[in-house]
Amino acid sequence: MASTWILVANASMAHLYCNEGPKKGLARVKTLEHAASREKGADLVSDRPGHFQGRGNGHGAYNPAKTPKEVEAERFALEVVRELNHGRTHNAYQRLILVASPHFMGLINQQVDPHVRQMVSDSIEKDYTKLSEKELAAHLESCIFL
Repeated sequence: MASTWILVANASMAHLYCNEGPKKGLARVKTLEHAASREKGADLVSDRPGHFQGRGNGHGAYNPAKTPKEVEAERFALEVVRELNHGRTHNAYQRLILVASPHFMGLINQQVDPHVRQMVSDSIEKDYTKLSEKELAAHLESCIFL
């Protein structure tokens, strides 16, 4: 029977579930946490942005291209994608369902390997990380036979 992995994630937590077929339910494979994504942006940097002398009497401040929280979310998305790649190379699943908050889904889609992308059967842009397995199964019944 074909195994299906279900990734349920947001920028600070990801749960991987496995379904082995009809009437088998969900089994949690792994939980990944990224506490830095829950920190305040000011707590993630050691100092304030630098300043520069502007024309005339004005001053300016350097603004980073990405906020510290965005950098941490990208770092966690890369960790999640590595886990998906590892599972694919070890034939742990034949089908993948991605369920993530909209912004985090975009980060995952930017970094996911083309081979893993081919295995994705459904993508749902919702944050279901706080749902119980029973509630999650109810939301996913349209795309998988539980």
